[in-house]
Amino acid sequence: MSDNLFDRALERLDEAAGFLKVDQDVIEKLKYPKETMKARLMVRMDDGSRRSFVAWRCRYDDTRGPTKGGIRFHPDASAEEAETLAFWMTFKCAVMNLPYGGGKGAVRVDPRTLSKTELERLSRTYIQAFARVIGPERDIPAPDVYTNSMIMGWMADEYSQIVGKLSPGVITGKPIALGGSLGRNDATARGGYYLVRHLAKDLGLAESASVVIQGFGNAGQYMAELMAGDGHRIIAVSDSDGAVFAPEGLDVAKLIAAKNNGQRVRAFAEKHGLKVISGDELLALECDVLVPAALEDMIHKDNADSIKARLIVELANGPVTPEADKMLHARDIVVLPDILANAGGVTVSYFEWVQNRQGFYWDLEEIHSRLLKMMEREGRAVWNIARKNKTSLRNAAYVHALSRLAEAIEAHGTQPFFAD
Repeated sequence: MSDNLFDRALERLDEAAGFLKVDQDVIEKLKYPKETMKARLMVRMDDGSRRSFVAWRCRYDDTRGPTKGGIRFHPDASAEEAETLAFWMTFKCAVMNLPYGGGKGAVRVDPRTLSKTELERLSRTYIQAFARVIGPERDIPAPDVYTNSMIMGWMADEYSQIVGKLSPGVITGKPIALGGSLGRNDATARGGYYLVRHLAKDLGLAESASVVIQGFGNAGQYMAELMAGDGHRIIAVSDSDGAVFAPEGLDVAKLIAAKNNGQRVRAFAEKHGLKVISGDELLALECDVLVPAALEDMIHKDNADSIKARLIVELANGPVTPEADKMLHARDIVVLPDILANAGGVTVSYFEWVQNRQGFYWDLEEIHSRLLKMMEREGRAVWNIARKNKTSLRNAAYVHALSRLAEAIEAHGTQPFFAD
């Protein structure tokens, strides 16, 4: 088992290929990113000094369309992480049958240490560095960890100034007033929620299930709100500072309001006399549904045996390592994999891109209706593949995606065609 994040991601490709008759040319093409560009961003700080930040943009594969993927600002960002996330995005877009390939961007920075004006300069400098890489028909960024709609608005504006024309389709996740789409804010969580609701009977999920959410940022908060609205009990949530546990169920609205006012989960728990637990204890809670909504590798070989949830819904990218995945599968713990469960975000980003290109914008009801239809269609297809092949839903999702990628790659001709 490799310790390299990208090598571990490629294990998913090899496993999926075992279920299909895929030409070796397809595997060769998907084993490596098409291009990864690295840049050094020089930014003027508020005190007059200059600081440099290393940044990347990876375009993994564009066989099925322009590459698509978020930009994250994080102190631990790396080229390996960007390439891995771009690989996952390639398969995520194929699972949902979107006309995209996968991409990803990153800047190694802790944005919490920057002023608002420094953050704007950094965002615009990123676009100056990568303006030749991105484009509405080439590579389309979006928000990710520690980036948001305002940052996307700055970036889209900078690109428009560089190319000399308004180009809203270059970036998705923008503010509504700048060409953003209704329904984008909660799209990642809503897609996961629609998937759980559609497969609830197949999964044997109770009408009032107990839910634990690891990571209480955008996706975690909306998932808590949606699941609670359906009558489920949110019994524990966590952020980077700690976790709160309430067996009878948390007041989700009150907790979200506190978070939006800058209060951490631990402080909220202490203020309201609720039990504070550690992140490890949260993962080990007995519950019906566990939702990892934070970062990669949160569930691994050292803690997989402690998981007591019946169902895991991956709203984060890569929260379960391959080794842990096998351990969970052996214990009949069902995992709704990231490339399907959190694909609502890129799907509504696709809707935004389509609306930008046609200059006609849909109402919220239509956005939700289209997302529901796509999540149910692809979720059911993955479920059927898993049952037919007697394999995990993760393998089934990769098989589903790989079949579409292989068809597109083989359409250009592979070794047997040219050997003829």
